[in-house]
Amino acid sequence: MKSMIERYNKSKGDHHQLGNPHSEVKYWQKEAAALRQQLQNLQENHRQMMGEELSGLTVKDLQNLENQLEMSLRGVRMKKDQILMDEIQELNRKGSLIHQENVDLYKKVNLIRQENMELYKKVYGTRDVNGTNRNLLTNGLGIGEDSHVPVNLQLSQPQQQNYETTARATNLGLQLH
Repeated sequence: MKSMIERYNKSKGDHHQLGNPHSEVKYWQKEAAALRQQLQNLQENHRQMMGEELSGLTVKDLQNLENQLEMSLRGVRMKKDQILMDEIQELNRKGSLIHQENVDLYKKVNLIRQENMELYKKVYGTRDVNGTNRNLLTNGLGIGEDSHVPVNLQLSQPQQQNYETTARATNLGLQLH
């Protein structure tokens, strides 16, 4: 930053002298040389940061380089830790959503089970004190004395009586065995 301010002040002073083409060419040549030197310094710095060309450095220079690398490494670790923490929070959030969905699903399954139990009671009825079935099926037939005998319900294909009636409507039959 300091070098940029110095260059600005220098260019401001040199700008007054840029009236003729010869001084303008000299100015831009100096500017190009300064930029080449800056690029060379940055490349050398980069190589040293990568552990190359360290033979010309003093112990103090090496300690400074080590401190710079440790500070950079600390910054990288902090950034990595922050990213990992953000990912953990996002995974926890998703886990909570999945848990809530599972709880909701569990509640729905329990409701379906209760409805199934109610339907089971309506179909098979409840026994009274004598052990006989109190409820009737919806078609008005009683389930017999022994309620342990299973009732098998099957859907059967409609029987073909003639082409006109089968073409107009499908007839499903219900059979009790």
